[in-house]
Amino acid sequence: MDIKERTEAQPPSSSKRLVITQVMEMTGLKEAVVLELISMEWVRPGTTGDGHYLFETRDLYRMTKLSRLCKDLDVTPTGGSIIVDLLDRVEKLESQIEEMKKLI
Repeated sequence: MDIKERTEAQPPSSSKRLVITQVMEMTGLKEAVVLELISMEWVRPGTTGDGHYLFETRDLYRMTKLSRLCKDLDVTPTGGSIIVDLLDRVEKLESQIEEMKKLI
């Protein structure tokens, strides 16, 4: 199955998952970038029985952040993915610090 066939799939109407064309439209990322992120395993979409990618809301959030960073800071998708990962870690650590403060 070629990439063109994958992009034309639609999730079931009750699904909260998104197909690659929806992700591209919502994030502004090109198909090649989304496929690169998948190959890097930075995002791990599910797949349907016929091989269509289905992305979670969390994937969309991360790729939107990545897209913004790439545009605003003029960094590559690989560099942007590292920045997003670091921002996620900082956010998690800040949350843990707040929880620890509550215990003191």
